[in-house]
Amino acid sequence: MKPYVLGIDIGGTNTVFGLVDARGAVIASGSIKTRKHSDFNAYIEELHAAAMQLIEANDAVDKVHGIGIGAPNANYFTGTIEEGVNLPWPTPLPLAKIVSEKFGIPVAVTNDANAAAIGEMTYGAARGMKDFIMITLGTGVGSGIVINGQVVYGHDGFAGELGHMIVKRNNGRLCGCGRTGCLEAYCSATGVARSAREFLEVSPLEPSLLRNIPINEITSKDVYDAAMQGDKIAKDIFEYTGTILGEAMADMMVFSSPSAFVLFGGLAKSGELLLKPLRNAMEKNMLGCFKGKAKVLLSELKEADAAVLGASALGWEAKAPDVPAGASTPVLP
Repeated sequence: MKPYVLGIDIGGTNTVFGLVDARGAVIASGSIKTRKHSDFNAYIEELHAAAMQLIEANDAVDKVHGIGIGAPNANYFTGTIEEGVNLPWPTPLPLAKIVSEKFGIPVAVTNDANAAAIGEMTYGAARGMKDFIMITLGTGVGSGIVINGQVVYGHDGFAGELGHMIVKRNNGRLCGCGRTGCLEAYCSATGVARSAREFLEVSPLEPSLLRNIPINEITSKDVYDAAMQGDKIAKDIFEYTGTILGEAMADMMVFSSPSAFVLFGGLAKSGELLLKPLRNAMEKNMLGCFKGKAKVLLSELKEADAAVLGASALGWEAKAPDVPAGASTPVLP
């Protein structure tokens, strides 16, 4: 088998790509600006030129087994980006077909959270696990569900949007998806910033370091920094956030009984500020037969390499262009 795969992560701002070997070592990586070209063909031309330069510089021409791509709203079954709300091109977009034809290499695509789950299963904290749930805590809340060593895609490729479970049925916050009360509206980095604004407004007399920042400019990092300095409101925000996430994870246990939840993303780095209330709420709300059975782990993928590794893991499963996308799903070795 050819010794390398190319991993590509298409983000709203940057597209990161890297040459990866079978052990999960990123041999070399690069990036281009995603939104530089309003024309998708021009974007592909630049991506191809930059990636081929990387491949040639590392003596990997004709040594790349496949290409794996993680992208927002990318569908593993169809190989398309169905609705790229943060991307500058019209959708649906036949991503796998276009990239495969341009590079002459088999391509597989999936959404970014599923790519993270595949990467964790192949190279990270979930290696050797067959049942786990990956939760990405970034600008939004993403998730990838693995059952019996296989990523769950559902009948249409969209299964696993746990960030859009409703956690507040009454008077919930408006979510970017258009619904109200979604987990993402509370437990993402942007959700933490929203909580900060609410907590400050309902307790106008309580002192807080966060009051030194214009209220609409507060970020989750600001809340973390204040909490680490002992700020009560900031600590209460993490208690609130962790409790909601823990309650949601207790509900997630019921349908797939994972052996672990793996947390990834900037918010996961908050450590015990988030994890302590999360674990307490999860166990408190757990159905009796599941109590004490699920670990809560932090991702072991290096942040700088995580996006590329997650996408590249899918590259080993890429099929030749004449094999329909979705003919198989990634299976734990």
